[in-house]
Formats: sequence, structure tokens, C-alpha cells
Amino acid sequence: MASHADERSRILGGLVCLGALVAGALFLYGVSVDSYLALALPLGALVIFVLGLVFWIGWTILTVQVEAEGEPLTPPGGGPGAATVRDPAASEEAEPPIQGSS
Repeated sequence: MASHADERSRILGGLVCLGALVAGALFLYGVSVDSYLALALPLGALVIFVLGLVFWIGWTILTVQVEAEGEPLTPPGGGPGAATVRDPAASEEAEPPIQGSS
């Protein structure tokens, strides 16, 4: 037995399909009578929608606040311009290449 929410979802889906069919029929009718608005209105709506999405993505990137993780990225020995000191124990010597016998 379908719940009330399932039935409501099916009705809404049917209305969306019906709306798409009506909009498609109106578009085809407008194109058949050479109406400028039949192309201009859907294209204008699509451009506004895409630009709205682009604006929303840009706004999200602009306003996001990220917490830094880990240690601060300051060089050992001080602030800006300080020389980086390399730990000689941390670096390993490269092994010489293995040479084949002739």
C-alpha cells in the first residue's frame, strides 16, 4: 500500500510531465508560426538560469571559510625570508645504480 507521501510524489511527477508536454507543444506551435518569442523566451530563461548557477558557485567559493589544519607554514628560525635549514639526518643518500655484469 502506497503512503500519502508516495501518492503526493506521483501526482507531482505527473504534473511536471504534463507541464513539460504543454511547454513543448507551445514551443513547437510558436516555431511553426515563425514567432520570435518562441525562441527568445526559452533561451532567455535558460541563459538567466545558467548565469544564476554560475553566480551561486562563485558566491559559494567567495564566502567559504576553511579552517587550516596542521602546523603553520613558517620556516624554521623565524618569519618571512628566513633561510630553511635542512636536517642532514632526514636525507638519505641515493644508492648507486646497479650495473649489469658483462
